[in-house]
Amino acid sequence: WGSLSDVLRVLYCIAIPSTLILVLQLLLTMIGGHGDAGVEVSDTSGIDGMDTDFDADLDGNGIPDYLEAPHMTDGGNPADFGSLRLLTLQTVVTFLAVFGWVSIICITAGMPTLVGGGIGLACGLVMMFVVAKLVQVSRKLAENGVLNLRNAIGETATVYLTVPEKDGGSGKITMRLQGRFGEFDAISDSPTPIENGAQVLVIDVRGDELVVEKNG
Repeated sequence: WGSLSDVLRVLYCIAIPSTLILVLQLLLTMIGGHGDAGVEVSDTSGIDGMDTDFDADLDGNGIPDYLEAPHMTDGGNPADFGSLRLLTLQTVVTFLAVFGWVSIICITAGMPTLVGGGIGLACGLVMMFVVAKLVQVSRKLAENGVLNLRNAIGETATVYLTVPEKDGGSGKITMRLQGRFGEFDAISDSPTPIENGAQVLVIDVRGDELVVEKNG
């Protein structure tokens, strides 16, 4: 240790702890832990189980107020699982471990410090993106495997954004599907639009859109 340069000492102090944390994450994942916990403030995907059914409607339009606030869902929106999250504990630790070890290998092989550090930085960033992409794909596959839109057929929903008339595009509905509230794209075969706040019945699924008709 005493024969190492200051740069190598710093790199070892980065590489060893981050590698230990990465190994711990892998072990926790293998035994059922969550090694990809995000550091994003908006990440609510870990609290899906907290379903309180508090549906306040202070403005009287028939839609729970928490559904009208932007980005205020319980994590049930399938799009949440498809987002690329670069800044998570797993990706940051992966970056530090790869950056540290690659830089150490390059510098001890005789490369200039800046060159070795640059190569380590590049490799760390690449692996950070790769891990983030793998997590994104796994989340999307998991959600697609769990959420079956056909289970919505026969269920009632509330129009969140006006559903246009037939062939007029899509609107949005909110409903409870498979135990959680979610927001879904909806279309209609009706000759007239279905207005915001109306109660509708899901009668079919076309692609990833629900076909609805006015209830009653």
